[in-house]
Amino acid sequence: MDALLQNFFNLPIYGQVFPYLLQGLWTTVWLSALVIPLGAAGGLGLALVLNQSTRRGPRWAAVAFIDFFRAFPPLVLLVFVYFGLPFLGWEIPKLGAVLLGFLLNNAAYYAEVFRAGLEAVPPGQMEAARSTGLTRMQALRHVVVPQAMKNVLPDLVSNSIEVVKLTTIASVVGLPELLRAARDAQSLVYNPSPVVLAALMYLALLWPLTRWMARLEHNRLRGR
Repeated sequence: MDALLQNFFNLPIYGQVFPYLLQGLWTTVWLSALVIPLGAAGGLGLALVLNQSTRRGPRWAAVAFIDFFRAFPPLVLLVFVYFGLPFLGWEIPKLGAVLLGFLLNNAAYYAEVFRAGLEAVPPGQMEAARSTGLTRMQALRHVVVPQAMKNVLPDLVSNSIEVVKLTTIASVVGLPELLRAARDAQSLVYNPSPVVLAALMYLALLWPLTRWMARLEHNRLRGR
């Protein structure tokens, strides 16, 4: 038991590395605040193409994009964007590479969530909105899309939680997010306690979101 506490729950080491890990946590928070809306916006655009477009070309292109980037490993994608594109003459800074990689990956997952939400909106809602004088885009913006988001809000929260955890791969290009900070601290103190502390910080960050998601799921099952 003492060996377990010394190697994984060493309080003196926790106190020593906490300020450094706090900087990594801040990086994780602001990075998530950038990549989640970006991916959600891309996913909504793809879902609207699938749900609203009457032309086969755009629909097939959207399906191919979604299938490819859902199947392609995000870590390999980020490595290719940052280290591979310069060979094609495109120099991308670290943050730009992370944003592009996450946009491509996350948009594919958010698209499936939004598509399910849009398909759950009765077609009559669009017809009713158009009958009031709204244009098609206005009807989508004010009537259809808000209902779709309400239908899949628990799934959106769940997907966003996964995106926050996925930000750990940003360390591949040198962004000092929380897990990267914990690994650096571990190499300095020769003890895995910083990694455990990072896990506890992730837990503190994401626990409220998981509880909110559970409440949303409960309300949805009750038909609210």
